[in-house]
Amino acid sequence: MPRTATIQARIDPEVKEKAQKVFNRLHITMSEAISMYLTQVTLHNGIPFELKIPNELTTETIRKSEQGQELNQVDSVDELFKELDH
Repeated sequence: MPRTATIQARIDPEVKEKAQKVFNRLHITMSEAISMYLTQVTLHNGIPFELKIPNELTTETIRKSEQGQELNQVDSVDELFKELDH
């Protein structure tokens, strides 16, 4: 099928740059990635991933982590798993 339709979208430059780095690693163009996404939308007859509005606890946790509050650091994966088991 010929690709002749054009889409224009305003995107945060930082998001675009980060996405482009991912696409480069996957050896695909931005246009190919958008085409794949739109193809999945049509195949799923909707957004091809789950969309959720976070609850209050999740929203507050995200806000705190973005501000560097109440973060827990560990020195190893083993230490992380030990803490998660408690």
